Amino acid sequence: MSARRRHPSFRASGPRSRRSASSHNLGPGAGRSRGRGVIARGARPVVPSARTRRKETAVPTKIVLSPKLPSALVDIARSLLPAEFELHVAEQGTPEFPAAMKDAEYFVGFARESLGAEFYRGAPKLKLIQLISAGYDRLDIGAARQARVPVANNGGSNSVAVAEHTLMLILAVLKKLAWHHHNVITGKWRVGDFSQTRMYELAGKTLGIVGLGTIGKKVARRAQAFDMHVQYYDIVRLTEHQEDALGVRFVLLPELLRTSDVVTLHVPLTDATRGMMGAREFATMKRSAILINTCRGPVVDEAALQVALASGQIAAAGLDVMVEEPPAANHPLFGLENITITPHTAGPTWENWAKAFRNSFDNVQRVAAGRKPLWVIPELQDML
Repeated sequence: MSARRRHPSFRASGPRSRRSASSHNLGPGAGRSRGRGVIARGARPVVPSARTRRKETAVPTKIVLSPKLPSALVDIARSLLPAEFELHVAEQGTPEFPAAMKDAEYFVGFARESLGAEFYRGAPKLKLIQLISAGYDRLDIGAARQARVPVANNGGSNSVAVAEHTLMLILAVLKKLAWHHHNVITGKWRVGDFSQTRMYELAGKTLGIVGLGTIGKKVARRAQAFDMHVQYYDIVRLTEHQEDALGVRFVLLPELLRTSDVVTLHVPLTDATRGMMGAREFATMKRSAILINTCRGPVVDEAALQVALASGQIAAAGLDVMVEEPPAANHPLFGLENITITPHTAGPTWENWAKAFRNSFDNVQRVAAGRKPLWVIPELQDML
């Protein structure tokens, strides 16, 4: 054996070995040869993975937000937008909208147009219509089905706001808030005898909820805080255990109308619900009862409501929605003192915008990951 002992971690074999040794621990210039970098012995070159290369070269997925919302609301949307998406804002009814939809995979917003067959033909990559509203009555559902594009609503992001607004209208009507306000600002303080004014408490009254969905359930909980008794009608009935947990009981619609002191509507606008509250239904209600509508205007026959209110067939009404929005300035309901109307403002509270965009982008991410979207409207559930 040679007198020169070989260290087990080195191979002393010719020029390559000497070259390696000469570059070992020689300071800043070590490892360089004629301006070209060399890799230290034993190190592996760093090669980007296929996944990393895809990330570096991937084009962000396009979401079209429509209609054009105020900049403060768009800022909220952008602050919640996942990194792998880009947001393009376009106004419906303008040339920029179909141009934006040509390569868009997702629509987020309100439907100010029907979004019919032509819309889907111009959006061949579209995978989801994600509404930031609860209602979807303006959409062409048949066209969405034909295009095989699911439609999802806002996932109840406005449910707290609408439930609170519902209770506000109930209180405003029973306490005659608008009437008192008008009298005060026109110089009339405490008009009439309180026995004639007839204001009422919520405690002990029976609330009838028509449509016990996400909003209806929140209304029920809040009404119970005012010591109201709550009954409901819905085509999908809760189990007895669920009813006990929520503190409600199921009744058929005629019984609900006949026995409730307050009737509040929380149903989607469909062929089955359009005009569901008409002359026959008002005739069934107590003369002391009030009607609240915060869902969709066409659910109520406004002509029949005007007659019922003017004749005293029912005591009063509180509306946040109307058949035509905005209504005509000379609408017959405006001449009545026993009605309180707000301009479809139950849902869009400031807090609700972040909830709506958060739900929307979560659903978009689900679809992008190959999962089923949440909150798809009932008419298109069978597509999933």
